[in-house]
Order: sequence, then C-alpha cells, then structure tokens
Amino acid sequence: MSRQLEHKRALVTGGSRGIGAAIVTRLAQDGADVALTYVSRADQAEATAQAARALGARAFAIQADSADAGAVVAAVERTVIELGGIDILVNNAGIGVMAPIERFRLEDFDRTVAVNLRAVFVATQAALTHMKSGGRIINIGSCNADRMPFAGGAVYAMSKAALVGLVKGLARDVGARGITVNNVEPGPIDTEMNPAGSDFAERLRTQVLALPRYGTADEVAAMVAYLAGPEASYVTGASLAIDGGFTA
Repeated sequence: MSRQLEHKRALVTGGSRGIGAAIVTRLAQDGADVALTYVSRADQAEATAQAARALGARAFAIQADSADAGAVVAAVERTVIELGGIDILVNNAGIGVMAPIERFRLEDFDRTVAVNLRAVFVATQAALTHMKSGGRIINIGSCNADRMPFAGGAVYAMSKAALVGLVKGLARDVGARGITVNNVEPGPIDTEMNPAGSDFAERLRTQVLALPRYGTADEVAAMVAYLAGPEASYVTGASLAIDGGFTA
C-alpha cells in the first residue's frame, strides 16, 4: 500500500458519498488524515469516516452546507484544530440543477453559484491562511465546463467553467508559496446520482463517449491522489479531464 501522503492533513467537502467518499477513502489509504463535510445523511458521513479510520487515518465528519460561507470557514478551522493543520483541500461539494433557461429559478441559480463556485473561493481563502509550502488545492469540476451536449445545463456548465479561470488565477497567486492549485474534470461517473444503468447512461455510452463505459469514483479519486502527492509537485493551474473521451 502506498503511503505517499503520510502525515498530511486533508479536508474534502461533500465527502460523505459518491466521488467525495471515494476521495476520502483513497487519501486515507495513502496515509492522510481526513476531515469531510456533509449536508444531510449523517449516517453515510460517519460510515465514510469510519472506513477511513479502518485504514489507520484520523477521520471525522463535519455537518456543513457549502452554500453557507460561515459553515465552510468553520469546517476549515475545525479541520486545522483537530488535525493540527491542513495540507490538502479538495473542493468536491457540488450541485446540478437542470432546467430550460426560461424556467430556471433565480434561487436555484444563486444556490448553484454559492455551492459550486463561491464555496470553493471561501474554503480556499480560509485554508490558505494555514497552508504551508507543499500544500495542495484540488477542485472537482466537470467535463461540462468544456462541453454541454444537452439543453437545460447552462447554469451548471457556467459554474464549472468558472472554476477553470479561478484555478488559473489562484495558481499564479500562490505559486511562489509552493502551493499548487488544480481542477479535476470528471465525465460520466457511476454514482447514486448518475447511475451507469440508466437510459441516459446508455445514450452516452453509445453516442458520446470514446470509451463505451461510465467511469468509477475510484478512478477520479486516483487522479486526486496523484495531484495531492509529491509526483505532481510541478502540476498547477491545470484542468485535467477524466471523462472517457466525452470532450474528445
């Protein structure tokens, strides 16, 4: 078992299930101690934390809605207090509201921006006050930043495309401090929210993807682990697709 993240301290937002839970588990497997945030389903969050503890990590869950800036800052501060610092921030929490633009509700627009974009800024700003050289900030974006092949996804695509510019700028802001900032852009991944067995998934496999299958949360977590580790010390300001050829 690789322990390339031994003695590192991480926070994963939206880490209770799906891609977030896979990231928590992989970071713990690689030796990091991990805090994770969740909005609801405390049982799922605790199960994920327990899985990380079973791998030898210190791990705990924090109830925090990423739409609440104060809760995001508090989650960072609690991570620092309980783990003794923060070396890795994974901004994974996100939502996707799909609707034709003429029927898209302003409150859904505001919440999408708050969770998918503002929370990334807030968490990053808070973490950077504690992060030292070698720190890693990793955002979970989306292939829809580069391609939105169906109607109704304009606001979601906008929120994820904005992360690309944010990452490029942040990489310049903190590069002199030895901190890297990167964006991971998953394509169709088999999760509870987007199951590989749906009719929609079948259309993607046969009509859109170069690799005719959905990806797994563990595959995304592996890319995050690479960016968090020492071998990625010269990678920054990048948006890395893991999308089965969705944007090819």
